[in-house]
Amino acid sequence: MPELAEVAWSRKQWNPGLKQKILALSLHPRTRVFREIRQPRLLLKALEGNPFISSRAHGKQLLFQFGETAWLTVHLGMTGKLSTAAARHHPGKHEHFVLHQQKRSLVFSDPRMFGALRLHLGSGPPPEWQKLPPEMLSPEFSKKRLAEILSRRARTPLKALLLEQSFFPGIGNWMADEILWHSRIPPQTPAGHLSPGRINDLWKSTRHVSRGALLHVAEKPRLTAKDNPSHTHHSDPVSWGSPPRSWLFQHRWQDGGRCPRCRTALVRESLRQRTTCWCPNCQK
Repeated sequence: MPELAEVAWSRKQWNPGLKQKILALSLHPRTRVFREIRQPRLLLKALEGNPFISSRAHGKQLLFQFGETAWLTVHLGMTGKLSTAAARHHPGKHEHFVLHQQKRSLVFSDPRMFGALRLHLGSGPPPEWQKLPPEMLSPEFSKKRLAEILSRRARTPLKALLLEQSFFPGIGNWMADEILWHSRIPPQTPAGHLSPGRINDLWKSTRHVSRGALLHVAEKPRLTAKDNPSHTHHSDPVSWGSPPRSWLFQHRWQDGGRCPRCRTALVRESLRQRTTCWCPNCQK
């Protein structure tokens, strides 16, 4: 499932089409990605002829504005992808939603169709966007707010709590493990058992990992289509980047992987039905 940085990377894939008018749409209207839109054909009326105004990301959600009153929310799900293609692009089997412009097409594809599109018409963003929790790098995500969250969910294991989007938007499995590894806190620790000093460590690590993930994953794609002529979508980076070797991320997937800090064998177990990785030496 895409997390904070992967979603931020995905947001930028349609940005080459900003300020350009939508000339036509291609839809597979009966697919599950339109399940939250009562009449998918309403997209034609709402978007055709309007310019692509802006894009934004919040946690695991994407929001695109077209004209003054049309807002498209995109959930990528597990296999959703945004990309660009030629202006007269003919949609493939899994390309369920295509916006055609004069110079390019903006494509949403999703082989497994766990992703979803939602249309809102109004002078401002959808009401649910006004109620989203503060992002980890915003001033509103303070040490005080974190302490309040931990107090409210005192019995919840920290790993499970970090995955709750109502408190930590965009944090997913690998980022939660990374945050706890950087703060040297075991993932099973009940949220209410942290001292003020450990709460400070957790707050700093949450912001550090969020900032680093955006830098290394969202800002440093591995390869561009220019470098890979076989890639069919002509202007997209092929993949997002990866965190540095000094992070847990690069070692957590390996059988027999070792902690990059102390070289102790990493532990991988299921915690509340989510695979969790940690260092038994660093995270005592």
